[in-house]
Amino acid sequence: MKNILKDLRRRDHKRYLGGLDLFRYIGPGLLVTVGFIDPGNWASNFAAGSEFGYSLLWVVTLSTVMLIVLQHNVAHLGIVTGLCLSEAANKYAPRWVARPVLATAVAASVSTSLAEILGGAIALQMLFGLELVCGAVLVTAFVLVMLFTNSYKRIERAIIGFVSIIGLSFIYELFLVDIEWPQALRGWVVPSLSEGSLLVVMSVLGAVVMPHNLFLHSEVVQSREFHKRDDATIRRRLKYEFADTLFSMLVGWAINSAMILLAATTFHREGIPVEELQQAQSLLEPLLGSNAAVIFALALLLAGLSSTITSGMAAGSIFAGLFDEPYNIRDTHSQVGVILSLGIALLLIVFIGDPFRGLLISQMVLSLQLPFTVFLQVWLTSSPRVMGRYVNRRPTTVMLCLLAVLVTVLNLWLLVSLIV
Repeated sequence: MKNILKDLRRRDHKRYLGGLDLFRYIGPGLLVTVGFIDPGNWASNFAAGSEFGYSLLWVVTLSTVMLIVLQHNVAHLGIVTGLCLSEAANKYAPRWVARPVLATAVAASVSTSLAEILGGAIALQMLFGLELVCGAVLVTAFVLVMLFTNSYKRIERAIIGFVSIIGLSFIYELFLVDIEWPQALRGWVVPSLSEGSLLVVMSVLGAVVMPHNLFLHSEVVQSREFHKRDDATIRRRLKYEFADTLFSMLVGWAINSAMILLAATTFHREGIPVEELQQAQSLLEPLLGSNAAVIFALALLLAGLSSTITSGMAAGSIFAGLFDEPYNIRDTHSQVGVILSLGIALLLIVFIGDPFRGLLISQMVLSLQLPFTVFLQVWLTSSPRVMGRYVNRRPTTVMLCLLAVLVTVLNLWLLVSLIV
């Protein structure tokens, strides 16, 4: 029997880069976009639209701009160094900095997993009437089997395709309802904060700019080993990667915006707040009629499963990086990271009384962790020792720092408002 504790202390594990081969046929940006339509994101968008109408659309715009900049920058790190964000932090940052930040990143992955598992459990409750905890156990067990057998690649294209169709159907429905476009256009570009909206603002921000996606994006990119090729190949890949990120994030912006617009038109106009995810099935009724409930629940279930799998992968990547290793589900370090994230999330679900509020708070927790990851990322990509000739230019560093400071200020504002 394998001695797990002894194995965890080893640092000579064989470097295996095939663990994420399934993503070689999917743009890394598209992988992140799938996270835009995960259960936590649905909850945050529906809450924003139903409670505050069009006024919080600017958060989607700001979050998407931040995401484009951050995801491209972290992919830059993976392409140039051949290391994921966790490995690079463990190798180059002082231990007293890297270890605490990576520990909070693992905690953020737990919060992400909680939202995804909870969303899948809500879907099973809608479809079969299962108790929430029972559904959460089934979702977690299914995801663990998919990850540990590395069999997700057999079904992931179908899942991503189906969930993407549902996301795009939200965009299509914009043509079926009466949107007040002048107000919507103003909401996209003019920041405003209504009383009591800060929690929802931070939930939307955390749901879009997910810390675990920064780690996962760099992991996917580094597994392709572009750093071993010539400079011309690296520069060409950086250009392609930016185009991939830009296109994918704009698609995500459109889907997020569509959810808020539909919630504002359907619920806010009638003065009905969304207090449970099941209410949102009515958004699909103009397009799907009486089948809306079943298709909505099925889409929610598949979104929960696919995003729980990527959340587990991210946790495995972060934990393995602490031991200077890439993600590899056959390795003990990656396995422990996956089990920690999903196991703790499942345990926390047992104590959640209000699932919808639990989804919102889980996304808010992501925004609280985000500044730590961003400041670490900026330090790494701005270091000539790490990036060599591909180090950040000064304007890029300044912009990244400003984004990190902005999120920090919003987080402090939220904490003060909760205390006072």
